[in-house]
Amino acid sequence: MRLLADVRACNVCAAHLPHEPRPVVQAGPTARLLIVGQAPGRHVHETGIPWNDPSGNRLREWLNVSSDVFYDDTRIAIVPTAFCYPGKGRSGDLPPRPECAPLWHPQLLSMLPDVQLTLLIGRYAQQTFLKENCRATLTDTVAAYESYLPEYLPLPHPSPLNRSWWRNNAWFERDMLPVVRERVKAALAL
Repeated sequence: MRLLADVRACNVCAAHLPHEPRPVVQAGPTARLLIVGQAPGRHVHETGIPWNDPSGNRLREWLNVSSDVFYDDTRIAIVPTAFCYPGKGRSGDLPPRPECAPLWHPQLLSMLPDVQLTLLIGRYAQQTFLKENCRATLTDTVAAYESYLPEYLPLPHPSPLNRSWWRNNAWFERDMLPVVRERVKAALAL
């Protein structure tokens, strides 16, 4: 598909990256679930495979989907807020580059007419899609997930760096993950 080739060849933010751009995206016109994260991490940048790291392992566990289903672009689209690894900051990766979403999201989202549910993973994805409807904090936004359904489902980032968030918000795994799994199953018609 020409659009995906164009995204993967993009180098708009090259001058701002500490490495060569390597946009990572997965999409197909029949996808029923859209996953929007922040930006690829270092390992994903190196492999070119979205969510191919410990965060992705946890995300697949949260969603209760196999790798085969997760990487099936006829079922799941993965369109991050920014498509290239932004580099390392003091306390994790740098924020996603701001050029990507306005440049590519409108075109990519228009090629996904069958999406039943969009998972917004992390604060950057939530702010990009929910805009003024985003709550004051990630925790507030995730806790108010019912107000965004049926279109969006906000989630915390599954990064191992967020262990303290999971400990302090046990309700997420106890109360919300069953809902997440049920909604994902329905969207994918598994």
